[in-house]
Amino acid sequence: MFFDKNKKQDTSNNTAAASSAAVNSADIQSSVDDVMKKFDRESNVRLWEGTPKIIVNLILVAFSCFCIYVTLWGTFLEEIRLTSFMACIVFLGFLIFPVKKGAQKVNSIPWYDIILMILGTGAFLYFTFNAVSIIQQGSKFATYQIFIGVIGVLALAEVCRRSVGIPILIVAGAFVIYALTVGLSNPTFMGRLNYAIRLLFYSKEGVLSTPVNTCSKFIVIFIIFGAFLERTGISDFFIDCANALVGAFSGGPAKVAVVSSALLGMVSGSSVANTVGSGSVTIPMMKKTGYKGEFAGAVEAAASTGGQIMPPIMGAAAFLMADIVGTPYSDIISRAILPAILYFTGIFIAVHLEAKKNGLKGIPKNELPKMNVLIKDIYLLIPLVILIYLVTTNTKTIQTAAGISILAAVAVSMFNKKNRMTPKTVLEALAAGGKGSISVAAACGIAGIISGVITMTGLANVLINGIVALAANRLIIALFLTMVCCIVLGMGVPTTANYCIMAATCAPILVRMGVPTIAAHFFVFYFGIVADITPPVALAAYAGAAIAKANPMKTALNATRLAIAAFLVPYILAMNPVMVLVDVQGPIEIARIVATSFVGICGVSAGLAGFLLTGMNPLQRLAAVAAGLMLMLPSGPTDIAGVALFVLVFVWQTAQKKKAAAV
Repeated sequence: MFFDKNKKQDTSNNTAAASSAAVNSADIQSSVDDVMKKFDRESNVRLWEGTPKIIVNLILVAFSCFCIYVTLWGTFLEEIRLTSFMACIVFLGFLIFPVKKGAQKVNSIPWYDIILMILGTGAFLYFTFNAVSIIQQGSKFATYQIFIGVIGVLALAEVCRRSVGIPILIVAGAFVIYALTVGLSNPTFMGRLNYAIRLLFYSKEGVLSTPVNTCSKFIVIFIIFGAFLERTGISDFFIDCANALVGAFSGGPAKVAVVSSALLGMVSGSSVANTVGSGSVTIPMMKKTGYKGEFAGAVEAAASTGGQIMPPIMGAAAFLMADIVGTPYSDIISRAILPAILYFTGIFIAVHLEAKKNGLKGIPKNELPKMNVLIKDIYLLIPLVILIYLVTTNTKTIQTAAGISILAAVAVSMFNKKNRMTPKTVLEALAAGGKGSISVAAACGIAGIISGVITMTGLANVLINGIVALAANRLIIALFLTMVCCIVLGMGVPTTANYCIMAATCAPILVRMGVPTIAAHFFVFYFGIVADITPPVALAAYAGAAIAKANPMKTALNATRLAIAAFLVPYILAMNPVMVLVDVQGPIEIARIVATSFVGICGVSAGLAGFLLTGMNPLQRLAAVAAGLMLMLPSGPTDIAGVALFVLVFVWQTAQKKKAAAV
C-alpha cells in the first residue's frame, strides 16, 4: 500500500508538472502570436474554423499545386501565366487578410471584401482570358479597359496594404503621383492616366514585370519548399546544434542566438519572423544569463536580419538579383558567402566582448544537448544539401531543384517519428506555402509598379544625375548618399520588394560611378535589409524588444551597433569587390582582404563595446575603431597602418590588464 501511495503521489506530481509546462508553453506561444500580429502583417489573418477552415485551406493547397504545376511543366503564354497568378493572389489576399488589425469574427468576411475580391480578381482574369487580343491591339485601349486596369491596380494595392503594410504603398503612391502630375508629358490628366495604366497593368513593364515574373517562377516554389522543410523539424535541430556548439561559452545564449539565426537564415525569408521564432527561445535565455533586455532583443534582431543575406535563399532576393543582373543564381549565392560570414562574425565578436565586459557565463553543460545525440539527426540537412548541389552544379533548373528538394523533405521526415509527414501534414505544408506567397507576390507587384513608373518617366536618370553631381565624382560620397537612400526607401518594406526598389533606383547610381554591377547590387541590397534594424522604422528590433519587454528605441540602437559589419561590408564590396569574387587576382589577395576585414571588424566592435582584453578608455576606443576602419579599407598602406595601430591597442590593453591583475 505504501508503495502504491507513493506511486500515486509521483504520478500526481508528474501530471501537475506536465500541466504547468503545458500552460507555460501556451503562454509563450500566445506571447509569440501577439508579437507577430503587432509587427508582422502576415500574421493578421481572418479566423476560420470548422468546415470554412477546411475549404480555405483546400483553396490554398490548390493554389500551391497550381504554382508547382505551372512552374515545372506549364507552357502558357507568359501574360496568361502571370495574370492568372496575380488573380489568385488578389482572390486569396481578400480571403485571408481582413481590412484592419484587431479582433476578428470567426468565419466572417464582410460584404465589401467580397465585392473587392470579385472586382480585383475579375480585372486580372479579364486580361487572362483576353491576353492574345490585348497584346495584338497595340496602344488603342477603350475607356472600359482603362477602368478595369485601374480596378486591378487598386485591388492589388489594397491586398499589399493588408498583407505587407503601408510603407511600400507610400513609396509607390509618391512615384505614381509624380508620374500623373509632372512625370509624363501628355497635357491632359486622362491622357496621362491612359498611358500609365497601359504600361503598368497591360504590359510587362509594370505589375507583370521582373519581380512578379521571378516570384511566380522561382520564389513561390521556394516558399513552399521552406514550409515543407520547417515541418521536418530542422529549425529545432539548428537551435539545438547552436546550443551544443557555443552554449557553454561566455555569454552562451547570445552566441546561440547568432549561430542559430545564421543557420535558420539559410531557409527563412523574413527578419521579423526569424526574430520572433528563435527569439522566443533565445531572448529569455539571454536575460536569464544576465544580458539587459535591450541588448538581448538587439542581438536576436541583428542576427535574424542577417539571415536575409545568408545563402542560399537570401530572403528570396537572390532569384531577383540573378534575373536583374543577368548572372546565374549559383554565382549569386557563391559570391554572397564571404560577406555573410563577415557579418555574423562581427555580431559574434560584439556579443563575446559584451559577455566578457560584464562577466557573463554560459549555459551549464548539463543543460545543453549532446552533439553525439544531435549528429543522429543530421539527415535533416539532406534536402538543403540536395538543393545547393543541384543549383550550384547546374544539374537541374532552379525550379526542378526546389521540387526535388520538397520530395526529399517528405522522404527524410519518414525517419523522424516526432515530425513524420502524413498526408495531412503535406496538405498543411502546401497550404502554408500558398499563404506565405500572398504577401511576397503582392509586394513584388507593387515593386513592379514603382520600377515601371521610374522607366516611363525617366526618373532614374534624374536621381542618378543628382547624386552623381552631389558626389562630384567622389565614390565615397556617392556610396554614402546611396546608403541613405536605401535605408530610407527600405524602411518597413519586405526583402523582395525592397531589393526591387533598390535595384531600380539606387544600383544604377553606383554603376555610373564605376562600381561593378554585381557589387553595386549587393551594396544596395545590404543597406535595404539594414532598414529592418535602423531607427525609426526598425521592425525586427521592435519585435525583439517586445519579446524582451525592453525599450524599443534602445533595442534598435543596440541592434544597429551590433550589426556594424552590415554598414561596413558593403563599402568594402563597392571599393574593392574581391570579396564578391570580382576581379580576383588570386587566392592570396582574397585571403589578405578577408583576414584584414575580420581583424578590422574586431577592432571596430571592440571600440564600440569599450572592451578588448579589459575596459578601454576613450583614447583606446578611438584608436581601435580607427584601426578597424583602416584595415577594412582595401589598400596596402591602410592595412599596414591599421595593423600597427591595432597591435598598439592590443599591447596597451595587455599591459593595462596585467597592471589591474597585480593591483
